Amino acid sequence: MNNQNFIKGVFIMAFALLFGLASLRYPVGTFSRGGPGLFPLMASSVLFVIGVITTITAFFIKPIPMSHSIKNISIIMLSLVGCAVISGLINMIAGIIFLVFCSSLAATSYSTLRNVKICVGLIAVAFGFKTLLGLNLPLL
Repeated sequence: MNNQNFIKGVFIMAFALLFGLASLRYPVGTFSRGGPGLFPLMASSVLFVIGVITTITAFFIKPIPMSHSIKNISIIMLSLVGCAVISGLINMIAGIIFLVFCSSLAATSYSTLRNVKICVGLIAVAFGFKTLLGLNLPLL
């Protein structure tokens, strides 16, 4: 089937199953005292439902033919690897900035202002994870 929406839904469900099944190796706990496997299990469950909805709606809307660009895939992979390397060597804020500006090169349009807004939002989320959830993120 050459339908981008259908294939997108199947891949979302596959990734959700992969991470959901992997999270079952850790204790889940309860909602009042969650274990390390609770959050990945909940996130992958929601992602699986999104995949099911995407797959089902693919049968009711006009099919979009599959297309891909090796250049764009390479840019996105480079930005992810670069973010991980920069986060480890410098800090996570620099990694986030690299990720946003590098990955936006794969977009159909480029906007520095949009990239700055996305960086500010992602850095705010990272600080929220660090302060509210107590995650050990190398932000500074």
